[in-house]
Amino acid sequence: MAILGSVIKRAIELKGKTPWDKNRTLNGTTAQTKVLRKQLTKAQKTDFGRRFHFDKILHSPDVVRAYKEKVPVFDYSLMHQEWWHQSLKGKTNITWPAQTRYFALSSGTSEASSKYIPVTNDMIRAIKKTSVRQIFTLARYQFSRKFFEKGILMLGGSTHLNYNGTYYEGDLSGITAGNIPFWFQHFYKPGKKIARERDWETKLDEIVKKAPEWDIGVIVGVPAWIQILLQRIIQQYNLNSIHDIWPNLNIYVHGGVSFSPYAHGFKQLLGKQITYIETYLASEGFIAYQDRPDSNGGMHLVIDNGLFFEFVPFNDENFDEEGNLRDRFPETFTIDQVKEGQQYALLISTCAGAYRYLIGDVVRFTNHSRYEIIITGRTKHFLNLCGEHVSQDNMNKAIELTAKDLNANISEFAVTGIEHEKMFAHKWYIGVDKKVSEIKTKALIDKHLKELNDDYKVERLAAIKDVFVEILPEAYFYEWLKRNGKLGGQHKFPRILKGEQLGDWINFLDTKKQNNS
Repeated sequence: MAILGSVIKRAIELKGKTPWDKNRTLNGTTAQTKVLRKQLTKAQKTDFGRRFHFDKILHSPDVVRAYKEKVPVFDYSLMHQEWWHQSLKGKTNITWPAQTRYFALSSGTSEASSKYIPVTNDMIRAIKKTSVRQIFTLARYQFSRKFFEKGILMLGGSTHLNYNGTYYEGDLSGITAGNIPFWFQHFYKPGKKIARERDWETKLDEIVKKAPEWDIGVIVGVPAWIQILLQRIIQQYNLNSIHDIWPNLNIYVHGGVSFSPYAHGFKQLLGKQITYIETYLASEGFIAYQDRPDSNGGMHLVIDNGLFFEFVPFNDENFDEEGNLRDRFPETFTIDQVKEGQQYALLISTCAGAYRYLIGDVVRFTNHSRYEIIITGRTKHFLNLCGEHVSQDNMNKAIELTAKDLNANISEFAVTGIEHEKMFAHKWYIGVDKKVSEIKTKALIDKHLKELNDDYKVERLAAIKDVFVEILPEAYFYEWLKRNGKLGGQHKFPRILKGEQLGDWINFLDTKKQNNS
């Protein structure tokens, strides 16, 4: 398929040199207002639109301001309980015109049970459009024409969808699988048959078996599962690195979780340097993607394609200690009002019938003129027992630095806050398949967090009495996920353990210790 590869390469080069991306020429406020108007116009006759008077909002002199004044903020629980549960029963025109035929199952890491996220035809088109846009940004990465002839391995959940009589449910990849461009299907691996496999272990076995037949140039997936797959292939065929079998592997597209804890482990699996590209594709929409090689990990927000953004300053005034919004009408900022370096909880309104929806992620703008962000954590994944305000970003960086100091691969970890000596302590569970000192690991994590976070440094003087570390086999983390039906796909181990999840994890570890004693 050399001719097809050359044609695609040429098309990407031409697109990359023309103003194809309106985000580059449109004022952010203008683009976002247009998106909001389009959504309100289309949904004004739905039950939700009538309840919150979308018609009146559209006739307001300031549509954005009127929208924020009349519509409260929703999280998943509120949106589901008050509106989306009706769509699940087959009712039409609830939050978006017509019947919702697809629901993406998403559990994330904050909730124990699955979430049912509506995926409308408009959202499918929006995701496809943004996906194509991202492909065209490869023109900025200086790859040869031969590279565009190579396969693209996408490791996700099963593309099989369950039909319950009124709607289809399953992984987002399954919902969007039928919308892959025709020219892309030749390059797509592992192919439709393996992609439909619902048993995760069987899927990995089939991919390992097929690996020598493929010439892979790009791999796509969550870091933990990609790392496990590459390790299996290397072990199965007695390789020094994955490049012994896939010499043309040049790109890894990742998302869903910070890559930094996995960076050290990945280097050990590779025979040469590759390009890392981050994406922000959630069940609620394709939110952002890295569109240039020198962005330092910043992802470009998609501001003109089905998503309207608001940003809530992530501070104690707006959020309680559990990460819940204190007010359903908080002060929010729009795209041109935010500032670089500050942390914001993200609200989205979408062409799938989500409105002022608290998606649960916290972001920080790294380049406002280009609308580039990084994800710093989750609203409910900040450790804040006594004012230490330790973010997931802090944790990831501390683990990355600690792994480097230990010359060890720490790919999984979790932390919880506990009472200790009438005050508090942090307890870390570290997954590493190498003998390392718990005392040394504790000292390094504590040291790096003090360097990264001044609040933590202050609280360690009095309120946080100690730090505890328990070294565990990496496999324990994946066994726990499997036990909870979250093995593979887009599932990730929660970085902060609280409540029922913490209790279940402790019970799991106790059982493992009893079995090993």
